[in-house]
Order: sequence, then structure tokens, then C-alpha cells
Amino acid sequence: MQRSDCTLAELPLAPPLPFPPGLDEAALVALFQTYELDNAPRPEMENYWRHDWKRFVYTYGLIANSSGKCRELGANPYFTTLLLKFFTSLELTLANYFGPNFSAVARQQVTIKNPRTGKIETHSMEFSHFNVEDEEFPFSSATFDFVLFCEVIEHLQRDPVRVLREIQRILRHNGVLILTTPNVSRLENIARMLAGANIYDPYSGYDPYGRHNREYNKHELVRLLEYCGYAVEIIFAADVHANLTQNFFPIDGLIGLVIGRKHDLGQYLFVRARKAVPPRLRRPSWLYRSHPAEMLDE
Repeated sequence: MQRSDCTLAELPLAPPLPFPPGLDEAALVALFQTYELDNAPRPEMENYWRHDWKRFVYTYGLIANSSGKCRELGANPYFTTLLLKFFTSLELTLANYFGPNFSAVARQQVTIKNPRTGKIETHSMEFSHFNVEDEEFPFSSATFDFVLFCEVIEHLQRDPVRVLREIQRILRHNGVLILTTPNVSRLENIARMLAGANIYDPYSGYDPYGRHNREYNKHELVRLLEYCGYAVEIIFAADVHANLTQNFFPIDGLIGLVIGRKHDLGQYLFVRARKAVPPRLRRPSWLYRSHPAEMLDE
């Protein structure tokens, strides 16, 4: 039954933020205000962190109080990296992909205030450079306790199963994958479709990898990870920036339709999954098409 007094506050789209010790929203904003990345326009970077800072905090919460070897894939522009560097004892190594003309190993300089000392520091972010879709990862098998794969899977163009298998290969026994990605079933997208608007990404000036090529919902992400040999320990959806649902469709006309899925409607998905069993060797037919039948599983 629809009610005229419903608001977005009735939908739990924003679980409590797991701030690092000594930080709250004001302190985190003050910290990121000191951030500079070499050769990156400061206004562009500031717009990015102001829009998405909650995502970095939720991601930190999935791996807080952890130690061991951690490989972060797609680390640039290093906001999550810095939280992990300052507030965990993880041994961090990084990887990025900026196109075919980059050297195999490269680095960027990040300047930021150390929240523990209050001093401005410059950190050299050295990273391996490779395309996760086209290349075998240049790391030995069973090397890492954790792999971060945040805001990457939605950019893949061809074969996410292959990439998730490679991540599993480099994880140690019982190693952990931390994955975040936009939620295709976010409340805003439902409202957009009801209003007759399109939910797909526009074409990007950064070529095909600059847009979202395939987004997922909670159900699909669990199915995909289990197919690839992971056991999902935590998965939740959360808003990380202003929810614009009411710009597209009146919330009091929408809430009665979606309240039963209220935990599935946040803007981003956050996953902690453990390497559990060997991955299957083919591809799930619900995600792949126009492949030979012998390559696909029902």
C-alpha cells in the first residue's frame, strides 16, 4: 500500500560508516583537502573525493584491522590506498592500467597530510602497469592475502570470469577479495526507468574503458563470484552520495513497489569474499552469449 508521507529515510541505503580511528566526516574532509596528485587537476580530484568519500570509508571497513600482503588493482587516484596506508598494517602493492604506451612499472606522487602526525607528506605510489583483461597477472600464484578490486569490474569489456580466476590464482589459501562496484539496481535507476530516462553510461572521452560496460546487482554478483570459486562473506548496498531519485519519480509513488527490496537499492555494492574452491572452467550462460555451447554452463 502506498503512503503519501514516505521518504528516502525509510530505506536503509546508508549503513553506518566505519570510520578509521580518530576520524569523523569533518576530519576526513580536512584530510582530503590537503590531497594533491601529480599531473592531475586539483578541482577534478576534489570533485571526485567529495562525491565518493563514503565509498572509500565503506571499502576501508571491509578490510580494517587486517594484516598481510595486499594487492590493490586499479588503485589510482589512491584515496582508499591512503586510508589503508595510514590506518592498517597491510603490506600494500598497487596496479593500474592507463593504456598501451605506459611502462611496465611506474609511479605517481601523492601529497597529503599524515592524519597521525599532522605533517604534509609526499608518498611515491609505485605500481605495476598491465591490462587485467588482456594479460596474465605478472605475479606468482598464491602470493597475496588480500586483493582489492574496486570500481573495475564494471569497466571490463569481454571476460570478467577470466579476471576473477586470475585474482583467485594470486590469492593464498583462504585469501580475501574485496570488490566494490556500482549497483545497477540502485533506487535512482528504478526511478529513471519509470520516468522514461536511460540508465546507461554515455560514451567516454577516455575510450571504452572510460565508461561502465556492464553493471551488476547483488544477486548477479554473488552468482558470479560463487561460479569463480569464492565464498561471499559480506555483501551490502549503500548510497555514497546524494540520492537523486525524487528528481525522476515521486518517492511516495515508488516506495510501495520497492520496500521489499530495501536492502538491495544502494548506489554501490560492497563485497568481501574468500577464496574457497577451484573456479569452474567455462562461462555462465546467464552472463555470456554468442559463444560455442561447449564454453558455457547453464
